Amino acid sequence: MIDDFHKGLEPASVPQDGSDLRILIVHTRWNSAIVQGLVAGAKKAMIEQHKVKPENIVIESVPGAYELPFAAKKLLEVSQIRAAEGASDLMGNVNLLDGLNLSSPTGTTSAPSSAKASTTATSSAGNKQAFDAVICIGVLIKGSTMHFEYICEAVTQGIMRVGLDSGVPVIFGVLTCLNEEQALSRAGMDKDGKGHNHGLDWGSGAVEMALLKSRPL
Repeated sequence: MIDDFHKGLEPASVPQDGSDLRILIVHTRWNSAIVQGLVAGAKKAMIEQHKVKPENIVIESVPGAYELPFAAKKLLEVSQIRAAEGASDLMGNVNLLDGLNLSSPTGTTSAPSSAKASTTATSSAGNKQAFDAVICIGVLIKGSTMHFEYICEAVTQGIMRVGLDSGVPVIFGVLTCLNEEQALSRAGMDKDGKGHNHGLDWGSGAVEMALLKSRPL
């Protein structure tokens, strides 16, 4: 028996410098209060532990977990095309994004033209390379029907497929919990303070896998 065992992610044996990386976070608005805590944790880890520039973290939202694989796939494709074109605005290709109805980083489903212009101006300050990794974040909590099981299976397979098909690391940041207490604990938001924000682990995992993808062997 291991007396000093601690559940969780063991830090990488070498420093993981993400200063040259560009990371996409796609999160759900379902169970938003918990999701926002997880997103904040992922950002915190990338910025404070791995030197990822804040302007190189792009955040988009979708309604629910079922939409995560499609959004991740489409936004990866857009970033790769726009990077290849040498464009200065990731969201400039309206045709590719048409129908996605993705929200701004503030979490709203739509924004007036002035707000969109502001978002574009902020985004243009960051690196315009294609995304090096994606973190898909959501919270599924079991209800009284089989809906939970179907969604969990579909989302898990969909997110894995995006990563394998694209060759870009896609982190599975979807909590699949039996009740609200489990979800709050895994977002570090439980009342007794004994929980852990798994968003921190997902942020570190995204940086590590992005560096692994481009590491010479």
